[in-house]
Amino acid sequence: MPRSTPPGADRMYASFASQDIEPHPLRFTGGGAEFLRVWLVNVLLTIVTLGFYTPWARRRTAQYFFGHTLVAGSPLEFTAQQKRMVVGFLVVVLLTLAYKLAASTGQDVAVGLFILAGAVLAPLIWSSAMRFRLGNTRWRGLRLQFTASWPEVYRASWPVFALALVWLAVFFGLQALAPTPLEGAAAGRKLPQVSAPMVALVVLGLVLTVLCLIRIDFNYRSLLVLRASLGTELGRWKPVYMDFVWLWLATVGVFLASILVLSLLLAGLVGGSFAMVKALGQGQPGVGMVLFLIAAFVALLFLLFLATAPARAYREAALFRLTWNNIGVSRIARFKCDLRVGRYVLLRLRNMLLTLVTLGLFRPFAVVSEYRMKLESVTLHIKGGVDQVAGTLARQQTGGIGDALADAAGLELIV
Repeated sequence: MPRSTPPGADRMYASFASQDIEPHPLRFTGGGAEFLRVWLVNVLLTIVTLGFYTPWARRRTAQYFFGHTLVAGSPLEFTAQQKRMVVGFLVVVLLTLAYKLAASTGQDVAVGLFILAGAVLAPLIWSSAMRFRLGNTRWRGLRLQFTASWPEVYRASWPVFALALVWLAVFFGLQALAPTPLEGAAAGRKLPQVSAPMVALVVLGLVLTVLCLIRIDFNYRSLLVLRASLGTELGRWKPVYMDFVWLWLATVGVFLASILVLSLLLAGLVGGSFAMVKALGQGQPGVGMVLFLIAAFVALLFLLFLATAPARAYREAALFRLTWNNIGVSRIARFKCDLRVGRYVLLRLRNMLLTLVTLGLFRPFAVVSEYRMKLESVTLHIKGGVDQVAGTLARQQTGGIGDALADAAGLELIV
């Protein structure tokens, strides 16, 4: 397990604070209208090719955003080989087709093996994707790397296996706690009974599931930062697990508040709509009620989706701020983030509304505006001059065989 705070971190931070610091706010030079052209080409070619243009679309999108992201005045570069992205995409497609074929033909053993293999290989797939993404990111010719070993990745993945044990325990516990079923009076069927201990066991399983999911999120993010390197300098990570737990609790609070507000609005709308439908349907009994039920069902689905939007935007913004306020690069750089979570939530809601009104055509503008707000809330603080630090890192950077081995270590397996 990665340590949440590296040894000697307090001395390191004190040393960092005592040096001359240069602040460099991050900047995004792209625009919605410009990205619209990239987005339209990607969408049209993906549809025409039945999805096989996806790796090319992902590469063009990454190159656009990287190339317009300025870090200390210099743009990022995305240098991934198209061939490796295509290979990763084809691997995922073929595995997905094989699984669906096994499931549709009733090959239960094959389906079970696919699920078991997916669970065992999930940490390896995640690590491969991180090696690929960081290994193909450059700044001023400097290459990022993900240096975690496979044992480190699997140690960080322990909540995945703990989750499987939790639900095995719940399954066998329910069987042990189940009372003797009663005979149904009418049909003679056995009706299952649910006892209070069974409900408590399921609730406990759900709580432990959430805690495991939070833990895997924390473990992977911390490992990604602590084992990311620029030259020979590794990342710094300060958050602890309970920071993530409190963030999730706050997210649940935002979701419940959204449900309450939307429920009040829905109650008012239903009352007015029912009165209107009743008046319209007086001449044709039943027609108004059918129309009302259809409209109510569609509105309910939309409102359920809308109810989760503030919570999802809140979690994304709060997690972004927590992360970028507490990471750095060894003793040479740190980040500060002043993202206002409330403003980001309002921006997300506005973008959702405009995307719906324009039937999806506002989507590229929404992506750019949200990316810009997050990126430009971050300031990079560098100890010493940028040119001096970049020169030092360039001298530390390995090349030739080392770069070739890093290239071979990962594929873009997440599509």
